[in-house]
Amino acid sequence: MMGVSKARSSVERRVLDEAGGLRAMTWVMAIMLFLTMLAAALGLATAGAARLLDRQLAGRLTVQVVDGDPVRRDAVAARVLTALRTMPAVATAAPVDRAELTRLLQPWLGSDGADPQLPVPAMIDVDLADHDEAAAARVATSVRRLSPIVRVDRHESWMSPVNDVMRSLTFLALALVLLMASATAAVVVLAARAGLETHRETIAVMHMLGSTDLQVARLFQRRIALDATIGGLGGGVAALLVVAFVGIRLHGLGSELLGGVTLGGVDWVALAILPIAFVVLATLAARVTIVRALRHIL
Repeated sequence: MMGVSKARSSVERRVLDEAGGLRAMTWVMAIMLFLTMLAAALGLATAGAARLLDRQLAGRLTVQVVDGDPVRRDAVAARVLTALRTMPAVATAAPVDRAELTRLLQPWLGSDGADPQLPVPAMIDVDLADHDEAAAARVATSVRRLSPIVRVDRHESWMSPVNDVMRSLTFLALALVLLMASATAAVVVLAARAGLETHRETIAVMHMLGSTDLQVARLFQRRIALDATIGGLGGGVAALLVVAFVGIRLHGLGSELLGGVTLGGVDWVALAILPIAFVVLATLAARVTIVRALRHIL
């Protein structure tokens, strides 16, 4: 019996040692996880930026007083500003500096943009205390009643195309993550089948020595799990470094929109869990494939 056990152990070591083809899986796993984590980071960052944009824009309005007579325009703007500052739903209301408007219009109007007779609307930026639809609608209705030359623009309406693009990117990133997970499982299945085919004769000997299908499957499963773990660590660390570098560069741009494309604490935890899920997926795919294939090996 001891001789049979030693022979079986020798054969088992041979299966593991000669499964060198499976070690190429380390690089495959590293690349697959690297791309998966980049796609996941893109999805998490754009989803967070979209939520932040929703919160910021839901409570912001711009009031425009449009009139060709600058005296009447300024008088109505002053009355509107006073009314806004007395509304409980308004947190802040501040007139937009005309010099700033002139600077913004200069590339299109040149020096004519500084002409006080130019029918440029007086503008007031409004931040609401409550960032909800009802509060914004009440304030807009109250302001429009003050004068027929008053217009109220909601930031949420003209930034909705940007929000739609960001949500589309989120769903695209999710689809890429699922696609990469499917591709990873497919690669593991192919590698497991190739390993079984290579060691078909050795496995037959192991069966004759008393090894069960689960024992044989455990050998290949352990090898693939080890390759997935090593590849996952390498690919995961590389992906986290790239994500952190890109996040620092985006934050340094000083843009409110691009600066919101960052990862929060929960997002970093989700990314850190991905390599673990990656190894579990590879291990389960290998186990199911090998157990099913061994049923056809005599």
